[in-house]
Amino acid sequence: MRIVWNSFHGRFSDNPRALWERLADRTDLEHVWLADGEHLAAFPEGVTTVDIDSPAATEALESADLLIANTHTEVKWAKTDRTTYVQTWHGTPLKRIHRDVLWAPEGRLDRLDHDVAKWDLLLSPNAVSTPRLRGAFGYDGEVLESGYPRNDLLSLPEAREVGAAVRARLGVPEDTRVVLYTPTWRDDEAFAEGRPEVRLQLDVERFAATLGPDHVLLVRAHNMVTGRSRIADTPGVHDVSYLPDVRDLYCAADAMVTDYSSTMFDFAITGRPIVHYAYDLERFQDAVRGFYFDLLPEAPGPVVRTEDELLDVLGDLDRVEKEHAERYAAFRERYTSLEDGRATDRVLARLGL
Repeated sequence: MRIVWNSFHGRFSDNPRALWERLADRTDLEHVWLADGEHLAAFPEGVTTVDIDSPAATEALESADLLIANTHTEVKWAKTDRTTYVQTWHGTPLKRIHRDVLWAPEGRLDRLDHDVAKWDLLLSPNAVSTPRLRGAFGYDGEVLESGYPRNDLLSLPEAREVGAAVRARLGVPEDTRVVLYTPTWRDDEAFAEGRPEVRLQLDVERFAATLGPDHVLLVRAHNMVTGRSRIADTPGVHDVSYLPDVRDLYCAADAMVTDYSSTMFDFAITGRPIVHYAYDLERFQDAVRGFYFDLLPEAPGPVVRTEDELLDVLGDLDRVEKEHAERYAAFRERYTSLEDGRATDRVLARLGL
């Protein structure tokens, strides 16, 4: 059996990576990864890759028995009955997606619909997300509510070792509090003509000066805008946008700062503090993308609007945890009930692998 893998248009990450890790040693399976040259160094030695933007990608897809992707496969190829296409997707949606978004570049959604039409199986992380995914994609095929394979690690003892390895790689001392910043993308910025710089809305130098050397900031740009933000070269601040998998960063982090990113749902599995830096809440909600639910009453942590507020709550996370414990527990019950460390088992069982 030939399996072709695609994660975020050519990265070695996410649900496809987690599933591949379980199958990599199977001698009866052939694996081919679609790879982006900018992220090629992240693929393990010996893994077969083809350039996702080359004719070789089309050839790989058209010869696949199984395609496993975590987003739209934006390659021109003809699918036959030989191929089963599993779409794992990549997050519980707070932000509206696909046909539900408030705005998209002309023709983009029509083009992506050609990919949706090829899907044979769609994974859902929880029962809340299933109707939203179906509706947004206009998808009436099979859905497997499985949880996400990439999140299995967060429930396993190995998470501690992975986190320690990430800290060691970055040179972060054990007694340092690690804050992971995972802002989502803004459609109007990502698709702006000329691909201009996307300004980071957090003053990393001020973060370091205010919270001191016992705090480290990891900045993880969204995959849609990786490499387009200027991050000041500051002690205690690391740009981790090119590290292969955000899953490993979850293991290393003591707290998360995000805005409307689906990383909040993943990180909630850890039970560690989450702070929402929602500096453009109304604009994002009413003009950029839109939400499926009101963030303010459901957020598992404080929603702050200014950098002053953000630094204040980061300096007192023990209080944050106590004040939001009840709402955090309700958030986890609603969105992470399937994240039990066995999502990979469920998916592979459904695929007969």
